[in-house]
Amino acid sequence: MSVNTEHSNLPSYYVPAQSNWPIVGAVALFLIAVGAGVTVQNMGSSGASSVVGKWILSIGVIVLLYMLVGWFRNVITESLSGLYSEQINRSFKQGMSWFIFSEIMFFAAFFGALFYARMIAVPWLAGADNNAMTHEVLWPAFEAIWPLTLTPSGVTTEAMPWQGLPLTNTIILLTSSITLHFAHISLEKNHRTALVFWLEITIILAGLFLFYQVEEYVHAYQEMGLTLQSGIYGNTFFMLTGFHGLHVLLGTIFLTVLLARIAYNHFTPDNHFAFQAGSWYWHFVDVVWLCLFVFVYVL
Repeated sequence: MSVNTEHSNLPSYYVPAQSNWPIVGAVALFLIAVGAGVTVQNMGSSGASSVVGKWILSIGVIVLLYMLVGWFRNVITESLSGLYSEQINRSFKQGMSWFIFSEIMFFAAFFGALFYARMIAVPWLAGADNNAMTHEVLWPAFEAIWPLTLTPSGVTTEAMPWQGLPLTNTIILLTSSITLHFAHISLEKNHRTALVFWLEITIILAGLFLFYQVEEYVHAYQEMGLTLQSGIYGNTFFMLTGFHGLHVLLGTIFLTVLLARIAYNHFTPDNHFAFQAGSWYWHFVDVVWLCLFVFVYVL
């Protein structure tokens, strides 16, 4: 959001007119939930249920995108019309802070699952804490090592090394955080050419990260035998990196929208919360990747 007028004569809160966007969003999320459930339930089959599930999921995503574009357009119009006070801006900042906190808790749950598998479940299966009987009954050939590349069915997979594509992606994402910071500084100094340049570089780096992550997944599936079915290691690897990749994709879309808004001069050096929110989100994504790189790839 960006406000181009003074706030002194505005009320503390702006109450917008009634909107249909919340119900549209609720319908979209319902369709996505139903479509995803039906699709996963019939995954691998070629029946009518699988096709119907994919159609419902696709319609849900389209409706959600329609809702986001329409609702955000309304908010942008209200902001540029000078309807928001300084209190509204503080509310936006608090809302974005709580959103990022919720995302931290989201990833904390998956890191917690990784911690439980490595530090509790693996030693327990190996007979630690006087569980020798459990070890003999459940998995006699089990060894307490990590990454756990041997599945209960006896299939052996490879662990993804931290060198190569993961290290390259780490460098790319850290560099993108730096270029975005330069873009933010350029906006605060009203250097428009530098702002566009650094933001475009950030978006390009984000695209490279996503490209190399796809390459990594192709390599894992086709050459390493590392899939979602590769036991607890495969599950946690793809869940953490996959959800992070989704957040990078969303962040890339966020930055692209900001670039388009910059072309229309929506931001000023003093009023550019939308850009600030995008910057917060991108730096959060970078920090999560650093934690992921250390705990999933290196250790």
